Amino acid sequence: MAKNYYDITLAMAGICQSAHLVQQLAHQGHCDGEIMQVSLRSLLDLNPSSTLAVYGSDEANLRFGLETLLAILNTSSRQGVGAELTRYTLSLMVLERKLHGNKQAMDELARRISQLDRQLAHYDLESDTLLSAMAAIYVDVISPLGPRIQVTGSPAVLQNAQLQSKVRATLLAGIRSAVLWHQVGGGRLQLMFSRNRIASEAKRILANLSPAA
Repeated sequence: MAKNYYDITLAMAGICQSAHLVQQLAHQGHCDGEIMQVSLRSLLDLNPSSTLAVYGSDEANLRFGLETLLAILNTSSRQGVGAELTRYTLSLMVLERKLHGNKQAMDELARRISQLDRQLAHYDLESDTLLSAMAAIYVDVISPLGPRIQVTGSPAVLQNAQLQSKVRATLLAGIRSAVLWHQVGGGRLQLMFSRNRIASEAKRILANLSPAA
């Protein structure tokens, strides 16, 4: 069966978008709020009508992730920010495989995420309450699957409890995209053998977007 590289590329951009947001949060203590909203909101739709629907049904919502994906595919650096992004992205994919092989963890993840919807009736998506709830899901369900993702950045920033919650919530969004990536036919082998195909698809989607404001 032919792979749907459009859906695979969108989901992979979702993983890369979360990875890049984590990197920005860890180093700078902040990131683009609208882009983060897209990633966090992707957690809430567990029965989407399409891959794009997970990201608000708008390709422009993944511009940051698509640009990050291309940067990762084009980097040969084994150190620095490029290598960090690659490490986060691959680590999220490894954790998703562990999650996939653990039915109990999958069931618990679905149960806990469904509870977020009820909290959203009372709190904003980026409220401390919701971010703490998302972070707790990551700590309780994903982290024990191992290996843990080592987030590197500014020590002063990473010691901030509120920022730790943002980082973990964003990593959880990355896991959501990794689950989606696998559901639409994504796999580690493509990263070795289909890099050009994925890069071409990412460039095609970006070329169709209106210029960033």
